[in-house]
Amino acid sequence: MLRFHRRRLAAFSVALAAALAVSACGSKTGEGDDTGGVTADTSGDTVKVGLLNSLSGTMAISEVTVRDAIMLAVEEINAAGGVLGKKLAPVGEDGGSDWPTFAEKAEKLIKVDRVAAVFGCWTSASRKAVKPVFEENKALLFYPVQYEGLEQSPYIFYTGATTNQQIVPGLDYLKAQGKKSVYLVGSDYVFPRTANKIIKAYAEANGLKVLGEDYAPLGSTEFGTIVNKVKASKAEAVFNTLNGDSNVAFFKEYKSAGLTAAAMPVVSVSIAEEEVKSIGTQYLSGQLTAWNYYQTTTGAANDKFVKAYKAKFGADKPTSDPMEAAYVSVYLWKAMVEKAGSFDVEKVKGAADGVTFEAPEGLVTIDGATQHIHKTARIGKIGDDGLITEVWNSGSPVKPDPYLKGYPWASGLS
Repeated sequence: MLRFHRRRLAAFSVALAAALAVSACGSKTGEGDDTGGVTADTSGDTVKVGLLNSLSGTMAISEVTVRDAIMLAVEEINAAGGVLGKKLAPVGEDGGSDWPTFAEKAEKLIKVDRVAAVFGCWTSASRKAVKPVFEENKALLFYPVQYEGLEQSPYIFYTGATTNQQIVPGLDYLKAQGKKSVYLVGSDYVFPRTANKIIKAYAEANGLKVLGEDYAPLGSTEFGTIVNKVKASKAEAVFNTLNGDSNVAFFKEYKSAGLTAAAMPVVSVSIAEEEVKSIGTQYLSGQLTAWNYYQTTTGAANDKFVKAYKAKFGADKPTSDPMEAAYVSVYLWKAMVEKAGSFDVEKVKGAADGVTFEAPEGLVTIDGATQHIHKTARIGKIGDDGLITEVWNSGSPVKPDPYLKGYPWASGLS
């Protein structure tokens, strides 16, 4: 498999070099850039933006709708006149749920298509695969999904939750409900393993016993053994960091084993309304989720977003947190560009701090120091109708703390 990826990467590099040679001949540069990065082409009446999502493979269950939400924002912005007088021209690429492919497609978007910014990725594995590509080329990525924290990049803006805006509130909620023990189940890659390292540190400091920890390969559909171990542990709750369509198999096995939300609730951090629809409410009703947005979140901005999304993609199509964070990321980039008066990456970054947007989730504000955003934390319960109803929120937006510097129990993690 490694040799295959190397051969494919070598072939891609040859094709990319040829494409760059062609694009360099007679092309207009747009705005100057003396930082050594690849400059977006802003010479015409449009400016390209990249969409990098898994439209195939195990993560398509989650990422297709994220792409749709990005497209909705692009179309709305174009209908309102564009950005600095230029219409946005979206260029989409399929990461294929394959991390080397994400890196290849990111490089194409930056070097060949010369986009002004890229919106996308879901898993932390895909983000970490493209991170050096964006850093080496001094190009912007807007990453819309909650993640494990313990990261900052000068060329990534994180519009999903970091740990203190999702995982820590989820644990605090379990503690407030009197839960004394938990079992950890996750997909076997960087996000779940890092998240569970954080959860174990929290548990040790807060009197919460971790009775077991198991991982399944991303895309796995075999959960009989893991669920049997969960059941035998008699844990009072499960913290679930599975991603993609593995959740379908896990919750079916969970119910088959006689486990219920009432007796052993599962808190999930990667199941939103779209996944609920795919998995089935008969397996999820009563289970808990930790996010920053639900379709049921109250407010005029969300009413408008939900109405627009359903009008475009179908009345039966739900909205969800990653979709909303992706939608918001396009508007935040627009506000940054307009504040900077330029598409130049360094100027746009310099304008980021303090930029706000009345998002469907509520007011969000960019923290320039971390390039994360202030977000309201929410815990929700899945209903028989497939919607998630909020049962707790933080009351106001939570300042991002990706390295958990404000938590003494986390001092050894980073």
